[in-house]
Amino acid sequence: MAMLQVVLLSGGSGTRLWPLSREAYPKQFLPLAGEATMVQDTWSRVAALTTLKPIVVANEEHRFLVAEQLRQIGAPVPDIVLEPVGRNTAPAIAAAALQARAAGEDPVLLVLPSDHVVRDVPAFHAAVREALPAAEDGALVTFGIRAWAPETGFGYIQAGPGEGVRPVLRFVEKPDPDTARAYLASGDHVWNSGMFLFRASRYLDELARFRPDILDAVRRAFDAASRDGDFVRLEREAFAASPSDSIDYAVMEKTSDARVLPVDIGWNDVGSWSALWDVSDQDEHGNAGHGDVIAVDSRNTYAYSRRLVALVGVDDLVVVETDDAVLVARKDRVQQVKDVVARLKADQRSHAVLHREVHRPWGSYDSLDVGNGFQVKRIKVKPGARLSLQSHAHRAEHWVVVRGTARVTRDNDVFDLHANQSTYIPLGARHRLENPGADPLELIEVQSGDYLGEDDIIRYEDVYGRS
Repeated sequence: MAMLQVVLLSGGSGTRLWPLSREAYPKQFLPLAGEATMVQDTWSRVAALTTLKPIVVANEEHRFLVAEQLRQIGAPVPDIVLEPVGRNTAPAIAAAALQARAAGEDPVLLVLPSDHVVRDVPAFHAAVREALPAAEDGALVTFGIRAWAPETGFGYIQAGPGEGVRPVLRFVEKPDPDTARAYLASGDHVWNSGMFLFRASRYLDELARFRPDILDAVRRAFDAASRDGDFVRLEREAFAASPSDSIDYAVMEKTSDARVLPVDIGWNDVGSWSALWDVSDQDEHGNAGHGDVIAVDSRNTYAYSRRLVALVGVDDLVVVETDDAVLVARKDRVQQVKDVVARLKADQRSHAVLHREVHRPWGSYDSLDVGNGFQVKRIKVKPGARLSLQSHAHRAEHWVVVRGTARVTRDNDVFDLHANQSTYIPLGARHRLENPGADPLELIEVQSGDYLGEDDIIRYEDVYGRS
């Protein structure tokens, strides 16, 4: 049996699940369908199928999130291929295939989006095993979801006659309602899941045949990549030169070796708040939620909250509450959330990109209050982690430790602070904060100055490679 290597695609931004999912912390890193995050769930469901470490293709900005979340569940340390810019799935999978072949092997790649739900894991395992012989023989296999409704939000695949793995007759775009009903009635159209199984070499061969421009650009970016531990940083200029295209358009619609296996595995792409309602536990009135939610005389609602949210006398609503934003939408209009994100970006508002609590490789910071000339933050530093050695041109800082031990570098002085102790960092002073202990460090930072933007940082040393 061929070696099977899992490829996790983790480059999405998840704008349709705003305000919970944001560009800097998208849905694959959130616990939307259970206690684990979606990328953790994705690896957990396939770990038993392989003895090889996974390959993850991720945005440069998400590299530490991926590494930390997989570490938390005891996954093998992955190879993390970093995209300097997004170029869709065809280039991303090409980079993963090149990484898989870098040691001279030619594994079968199980390519999975990292933000989907699969409820029937045994059925999924059986499907992978059923499709594996075809992939070993050179087919490019995709898994088609047996349609149970005339869904207009998915692309479709028309499967050839027969049972099991069979030829793909055609890929079709997202249909209008009448066409979707016709596809459902035909019985030979399945939803396009975006999951694939093929040898690394076969994908590269077919990409070279149909889109050599994409492969050439990705190969240049891969050959010139910088390698930092488990991170493979694709060379920016070469990768940016690659056309942006999906694997469906670039390869699967053109190759004569495309195959599809129709499956029924409890799949959902969680592409909207209504889709999340579909996969959530519901009460006898169809209400679902996450957090402290009370629904009175309400039906078919979904609420996600961090504080108490009460729904009274409402039907078919989605209510999502975060620290800095609230979404209220009709359940049949949640696709328009992307229009809200577009407006926020047009207005250059940070709510499209960042949560109030911003995660960094060393921990996180939460902006508690901001006013004219001041800002108050709660800073959390992981055990053993440290921030960069830095200075600011426009602000001074006061630090008050509330939990743990802080090791402070301030110009030529290095000293420790404990709970209820504080220090002052003058404007222009070179300083560093680190946590030398085994417990998390928390402190309150009060900034004062004429400019408090995050770009007012001059870094002198940084263990995370930031400039």
